[in-house]
Amino acid sequence: QVQLVESGGGLVEAGASLRLSCAASGLTFSAHVMGWFRQPPGKEREFVASISRGGDTTYYADSVKGRFTISRENAKNTVYLRMSILEPEDTAVYYCAAVATSSDNYYYTEPYKYDYWGRGTQVTVSS
Repeated sequence: QVQLVESGGGLVEAGASLRLSCAASGLTFSAHVMGWFRQPPGKEREFVASISRGGDTTYYADSVKGRFTISRENAKNTVYLRMSILEPEDTAVYYCAAVATSSDNYYYTEPYKYDYWGRGTQVTVSS
């Protein structure tokens, strides 16, 4: 079975940095576009960033451009999200997701385009 496990979340102050990790198993990791989404309390999940299968191209939500960086290490079956200059608005549960098909559509921004999901990791940013 496909399994995605996020880690690295926590409680930080505004302006701090944090790096999230997502370890994948049960799939050929390098064959899948990967993405990060987040869900603030009481709201719907929203797109954060995505990365192509080989890691050569990335795509970001306007709200995180210049602050967040997505990357992957295919040899370790892991995708990362480096978050900098964190703001209280960034508080949410962050989810790792994978697209099942072989298409390299790294620009997918809607949750329904992704087939596999992790359980999420909480990120809380205080003022």
